Amino acid sequence: MKNIIAFAGSNSKTSINKQLAVYASSLVKDVEVEILDLNDFELPLYGIDLENEKGIPDDAHRFLKLIKSSDGIVLSLAEHNGAYATVFKNLFDWMSRIDGKLWSEKPMLLMATSPGARGGATVLEIAKGRFQYMGGNIISDFSFPSFGNNFSEGKIINEELNADLKTRVEKFQNSL
Repeated sequence: MKNIIAFAGSNSKTSINKQLAVYASSLVKDVEVEILDLNDFELPLYGIDLENEKGIPDDAHRFLKLIKSSDGIVLSLAEHNGAYATVFKNLFDWMSRIDGKLWSEKPMLLMATSPGARGGATVLEIAKGRFQYMGGNIISDFSFPSFGNNFSEGKIINEELNADLKTRVEKFQNSL
């Protein structure tokens, strides 16, 4: 059986992006899903001096190992001031020091959501532009707008948006 990892680019305990990642991964059939939480990977703020002095933290190696051992990735990015959340960018930076192609060409469903109507579209575009140079194999992407109006009780309640996500999940699943 194939295994996928799902996580949010956020460390909020009530992350709407984690809720979306969990829901989207539940739609992938016949796979084992491991939900990751960035709070379980404690990393100091990246800096070259720190790396030279202490090396790369074990949690960066551990997260990268989870990517490499998976068959696919479901990732929903939080957007902070139009870019990645600091916690995700920091993890991304540490892992890139181990392997510049950190996404390892694993099939990826890349998403973002926000309370607003743009649904994290800016961070999604940044990631789509950057990940391709770092081993990213983005099979499908999904920007989910107005989270509070369109998501309830663990699922998307807007039928049109839910159908759109299911189409994208199917494309992702077919790539595994």
